Amino acid sequence: MCRGGLGGAILAGLRAAGGPATAGASSSGDGTAARLADFDRPETLEPAFAGVDVLVFVSAGYAEDDVVLARHGAVVRAATAAGVRHVIYTSLAGSGERLTIALTHRWTEARLAEAPFDVTVLRNGLYAEIPAGLATAGAAAAAASGVFAAPLGDGRLSAVARDDLAAVAVRVAAEAQADLAAGAPRRHAGRTYELEGVEAVGGRELAEALAEALGRPVEYRPVPLGETRAALAGLEPYQVGHTMSTFSNVGAGLLEGRGGDLTAFLDAPRPVRDLVMASVRSALVSAQGG
Repeated sequence: MCRGGLGGAILAGLRAAGGPATAGASSSGDGTAARLADFDRPETLEPAFAGVDVLVFVSAGYAEDDVVLARHGAVVRAATAAGVRHVIYTSLAGSGERLTIALTHRWTEARLAEAPFDVTVLRNGLYAEIPAGLATAGAAAAAASGVFAAPLGDGRLSAVARDDLAAVAVRVAAEAQADLAAGAPRRHAGRTYELEGVEAVGGRELAEALAEALGRPVEYRPVPLGETRAALAGLEPYQVGHTMSTFSNVGAGLLEGRGGDLTAFLDAPRPVRDLVMASVRSALVSAQGG
């Protein structure tokens, strides 16, 4: 069940691998390429899951916690009623346990553990697109002033490329489907995989990447959290809370990974620095009208 973002990347990967894959769409569905599966319309879920053996369940965030819990609970109930045999859920890495977004993930893991189907939990690290986005947002100011300002303190974030997380989900889903079809032991059933990034970046690393992209010295300047909160005015309240929680955890040094299972699935995870550089350079080209 996926649409856009990580879900879209997973669906594209499954189709590229040649396996059967059907998307869950919130606004339309033709029953083959896509089925109507709206998190906020629970009655659409069980019909959408009919005949599905392996369900990839991408977290339905982007709302207040009570809304997300209601969505996730509806998915678990519908998957049970539809006879789904294996659910693969994209959760949050253990290093993110103190983040505000952890609550809905851990609650969902507990509901899945109570369900009658096999479960695999993919505890995803935070996306490399987060530090890349920070660097890109600060590129113009850094080019003008030689200063990159960000609310990261002296901490660093172990980030992982979204496409790498999608590749792991594709592999697990394909292997789960193959095991079911062959009646073989289900290698991923009951497993929880920690998929934290293997490379940590903080304000200084982002300033170095900006300096290389801009061709001029760039110094990192930490921004106080109070100043940051004021700059987030205009976002949804839950977005402000989750964003501040992320910055606070980075600054406290709590989001550096402790190792995990990513390299068991990927020989060479995408370097975070390369993603940052590509994002900044693309932004610079766009700004120059190229």
